Amino acid sequence: MDIRTVSGVMPVREEDQLDWQHLRDYLVREGVLPEDAPDLCAVQFPTGASNLTYLIQSGEFVAVLRRPPHGPLPPRAHDMGRESAILARLHPHFPKAPRPYAYCGDPSVLGVPFFVMEYRPGVPLDASFPEGFAYTPDIGRAISERAIQALAELHAVDPEASGLVQFGKPEGFLRRQVDGWIERFHRSRTDEEVPDADVVMAWISGNVPDSRDVTVIHNDFKLNNMLFAEPSYRDIVGIVDWEMATVGDPLLDLGVMLSYWTEPSDPPALQSLFPSVTVLEGFYSRQEMAERYAEATGRSVHDLKFYYVFGVFKLAVILQQIYVRYKMGKTSDARFARFGDGIRALVSHARAEIG
Repeated sequence: MDIRTVSGVMPVREEDQLDWQHLRDYLVREGVLPEDAPDLCAVQFPTGASNLTYLIQSGEFVAVLRRPPHGPLPPRAHDMGRESAILARLHPHFPKAPRPYAYCGDPSVLGVPFFVMEYRPGVPLDASFPEGFAYTPDIGRAISERAIQALAELHAVDPEASGLVQFGKPEGFLRRQVDGWIERFHRSRTDEEVPDADVVMAWISGNVPDSRDVTVIHNDFKLNNMLFAEPSYRDIVGIVDWEMATVGDPLLDLGVMLSYWTEPSDPPALQSLFPSVTVLEGFYSRQEMAERYAEATGRSVHDLKFYYVFGVFKLAVILQQIYVRYKMGKTSDARFARFGDGIRALVSHARAEIG
């Protein structure tokens, strides 16, 4: 295998380069690589807008490396040690989660905390299928079903038996989430106005439902965090990006997934911000996804409006946290230049959904 031929990777950006020799030596010391392992080579996954993710190779050994983004970081965010520890406990109970190989918090190795994990050779889905792929509506239905099944399987993991209960505080979880994301919005505000933001935050804060269940949740469950097997794209071979995973209200995961699940009738600004294959004929609507989740889990989705609006608001906050770093000159990634318009589009959509 040659990682340079993997679909969707690119050469490592100059600003994101790491000391690959130090990394090789560290992995040898940790027993991940043998003493005679060849030098490492690396490519980068360009799609993530948060943590930096690399595909690394030494001979036949191939793995994924994750590290935090550049610039000032929100408190407790981008915790590589926590994500690695969650995967170590989750993988035996939920095989779609990759197995971690090593975590390093010693800044003398690469200058930042990082962890290395198993590589799953699947493809995430974003705006389109690969060129030449013969899409049919039954494929959209199959992918919709697989996504719901995977979410139901995750929410069936026992927090106590898996040891994951230590990574969450279920009591008051939903209220803390709401208060925390509103605080993040204020803390990352730029000098640009965001109309309707105060209205949306007030509605979310005043409409927090009572959580009925506590499960393991991904907290960023969406299509492009799922890896689909080629060439059919009907099976999920892995789910990645467990940075925000915790133990809490499972309907938060549903709300997050639906906030990315673009429909053909959505405002053009929203479709432009998050172009998605879900607009194609055959994919379930957001309402159908919610109904299938209720059928698969036995849970009520009566308060779906809250979870969806909150999911959309969280997206706006995530973009704003990235955008403020861009405006401060902490990253030069040109993708982030339009995030200001994206924040306003998301908040406007959330306001329209409130009614």
